[in-house]
Amino acid sequence: MATSDRIRVAQIAEQLLYRKWRLGTAESCTGGSVAVVCTSLPGSSRWFEGGIISYSNEMKLNCLNVKPTTLQEFGAVSEACASDMARGAQLAMNVEVSLSITGIAGPEGGSPEKPVGTVCFGWAVGDRIWTDTRVFRGNREEIRSQSVSYALNKLAVYIQS
Repeated sequence: MATSDRIRVAQIAEQLLYRKWRLGTAESCTGGSVAVVCTSLPGSSRWFEGGIISYSNEMKLNCLNVKPTTLQEFGAVSEACASDMARGAQLAMNVEVSLSITGIAGPEGGSPEKPVGTVCFGWAVGDRIWTDTRVFRGNREEIRSQSVSYALNKLAVYIQS
């Protein structure tokens, strides 16, 4: 776990506590790594509700209410899916803020359209949702680590907007 991630989580925690908001996560390719970073901070139970690791499409459908049409039309690695996951996490955990990550960490599973390292993100704050896609380079752990850092950095921005 990167020191910069710990610092960013402390900043996020401060903002969430100030606003009396709680955070929930929906993670696929990162396998719960954001939740690990969040819960590493003492006192995180005051602002972190929990996380759903939705590695399979069935979990995305059943636990996060990802629309079947989203998966059919765009696939699990898409901003549409990340958006559904973020909103689904918000609703499932009854939180004001959520973030979602879905992607291809590799080393296999990529395609010309979605190469290994393609990661889609969703952030929900109240009724607003932002999405983004990045293509990270490196091995599986490097891609996952970069994804966590990126998700946390953007979350810090969105909870202040």
